[in-house]
Amino acid sequence: MQHTKQLFIGLLCLLLMVTSVSAQNREVVLPKKSAADLKADFILLRKILEANHPSLYWYTPKDSMDVYFTTGINSITDSMDEVQFKNKVSWVISKIRCGHTVVRFSKSYTRLTKNFTFPVFPLNLKVWGDSMVVLNSLRPRDKVFTRGTVITGINGRSNRELMDTLFQHISADGYGINYKNQLVSTNFPGWYKTILGLDSVYRISYIDSSGKESVATLKNFSPSADTTKRERPLAPVAFAKPTKKQIRQIQLLAKRSMQIDTANSTAFMHIGTFTGNGLRGFFRRSFKTIRKQNLQHLVIDLRDNGGGKVYNSILLTKYLTDHSFKVGDSVVAISRKFKYSRYIRESWTYWFAMNFGSHKMDDGLIHFRKYETQQFEPKERNHFKGDISLVQGGLSFSATTMFIANLKGQKNVTLVGEETGGGYYGNSAMYLPTIVLPHSKLQISLPMYRLVMDSTRPKGHGIMPDIEIAPSSQAIKKGVDLKIQQIRERIQRKPF
Repeated sequence: MQHTKQLFIGLLCLLLMVTSVSAQNREVVLPKKSAADLKADFILLRKILEANHPSLYWYTPKDSMDVYFTTGINSITDSMDEVQFKNKVSWVISKIRCGHTVVRFSKSYTRLTKNFTFPVFPLNLKVWGDSMVVLNSLRPRDKVFTRGTVITGINGRSNRELMDTLFQHISADGYGINYKNQLVSTNFPGWYKTILGLDSVYRISYIDSSGKESVATLKNFSPSADTTKRERPLAPVAFAKPTKKQIRQIQLLAKRSMQIDTANSTAFMHIGTFTGNGLRGFFRRSFKTIRKQNLQHLVIDLRDNGGGKVYNSILLTKYLTDHSFKVGDSVVAISRKFKYSRYIRESWTYWFAMNFGSHKMDDGLIHFRKYETQQFEPKERNHFKGDISLVQGGLSFSATTMFIANLKGQKNVTLVGEETGGGYYGNSAMYLPTIVLPHSKLQISLPMYRLVMDSTRPKGHGIMPDIEIAPSSQAIKKGVDLKIQQIRERIQRKPF
């Protein structure tokens, strides 16, 4: 396991070093759209959602959503660039509390800014609760903000104030915030710059080595900026370009892998997504190996698995469950006509699937009957009946939440980590066409079905772990994976 992990990290670093030379270090001047055009886009988006979204008022009542839409539309009083407009739209869309209804930049913006990402806030941070901890500094030879340093505020804002501001623009299932914590932690400089803008300097409050609160001032970071000779980066080292085989290996390891600890009779499986080819074969080979080696413990790491194909989630469940199961109590859409289809990318393919794969019932709703009625049975061949630990976190979402939820409470299954980002009660997804607004070209994902996995479950949050293990500044500083460490210790205490 350690060898594979080191290989993955090494190849990833090599790839990043080679590709980073293409990043440019100047700001892009974005074109602006007129207030009239942007208001027209916003009004159109509202109409599309009202006509097609199955859960527009699931968490937020209609009268409240009407106020949010009106506030957002009326706040556009002058021309705006795409970043400014996206912030307006995402603020409203986040009030739906649907993690699958997400606002993304236009394709042209993505192309335009691909190689112009700097300058940015100079620190990568891990955030949770009211805590912010340095993962790494972008400034060469930074001796103040080293890994594990605790941050207490930025530019006069407390951690909580900063997070509350950023979170207002992030879509998530229900009332949980762990998904937002994890998402911001993956790219803190990017989120800060997009929502709060770029500052020339940052006054950062932190806990110093003596345990006292101190303040340091940092400039925004740009690799080409000369910030004193002492901080000048080392001369670049030439690296050979990764081969296509190495790149494929990196990509595959990010999606799925399995290592075996024979000393502790344990298989460690990482599944980063339920999307992509080859998962069926990976599951078949993995569980065959586990059976042949008579392994007693299985650890599946799902912390970065944002979901994917439902049938892959179902397949993995079959290898582990001790009971029959179904996808949900109800899987419903409010329409399959795709009103305003000219603004919904490839709407005809989704129209075809919904008209031939679902049925209108007496309640007036469109039901995906297969997933409401079909009972799935445990696999007999290579079925695993030993001790199972599922590692979950804020990025465990969608089909991954469905998988974990079906195994929660099973006597040989222990959930370890943090609350999932995906809702335990249900979510809105299944089919996810993309709305493209005509003037701004912003892209908004549009879930077509509302899934209630189990109507007896509490609504509004993710799946809570059996053993909760929160992040720790000390663990971050030492580079320790607390969740895997505690699982290993637990397994070593168990007889097998």
